[in-house]
Amino acid sequence: MCMMSFKKETPLANAAFWAARKGNLALLQLLLNSGRVDVDCRDSTGATALMVASYAGHMQCVRELVLQGADINLQRDSGATALFFAAQQGHNEIVKYLFEFGASTEFTTRDGGTALLTACQHGHCGAAETLLKNGANIHEQLCDGTTALWIAAQLGYSEVVRVLLLRGADRDALRTDGTSALFKAAAKGFNDVIEELLKFSPTLGVLKNGSTALHAAVLGGNLKSISLLLEAGANPAIRNKANEQPADLTKNERILRLLNTTEAIKS
Repeated sequence: MCMMSFKKETPLANAAFWAARKGNLALLQLLLNSGRVDVDCRDSTGATALMVASYAGHMQCVRELVLQGADINLQRDSGATALFFAAQQGHNEIVKYLFEFGASTEFTTRDGGTALLTACQHGHCGAAETLLKNGANIHEQLCDGTTALWIAAQLGYSEVVRVLLLRGADRDALRTDGTSALFKAAAKGFNDVIEELLKFSPTLGVLKNGSTALHAAVLGGNLKSISLLLEAGANPAIRNKANEQPADLTKNERILRLLNTTEAIKS
């Protein structure tokens, strides 16, 4: 954990933050070269000008701050670093640049968040790939057990899901509530995500939450999601912890017909 600076904000420091946020390179250079603004000065949240410029996507300001000696791995009060903010916004060129000057993927926020997790949460495939190439742990989790794959699947980011699976993400990793990436994608009807996950043969049986992805898909009411799972071998006769078969969870005639036909074929 990097030590926090306790330098107080000054009007000139506030001007430097404004310049970093707006991408005003000339003003930022003027302030830094004056010798009256510390390059690692912080605002009331512990953020630095480098974090602000990284979030806003201003590469020239990021470069200036780094070359002026900004500490790339300082953490905000929440635990986030400049790398975290660049990844969150999908500024992949800035992510790459920060790695050139020693950015670390090891830092976490209070809830266990990392640069990789936030890149996946916001669907930034390029940033996620760069982070993984530079040492990000694909198995890292939030405090509630959420993995990068789980969050990408739950939000429908199929390209991110593909990248994570190809790099060895655990297709069956469960969050603390007992749900998997496939379960969440099935519940929301994200068919592109389901197709990507099924390429890696995830479990189709009962999860620790007492249900299956097929139960979730039936509750979600997406016919194609149900079809994809059935074609992959999901059992329409399997029961959840409430002793319900998937067919018990819907009154949709098309879904019932599909489930019953598949069950008859398998029996």
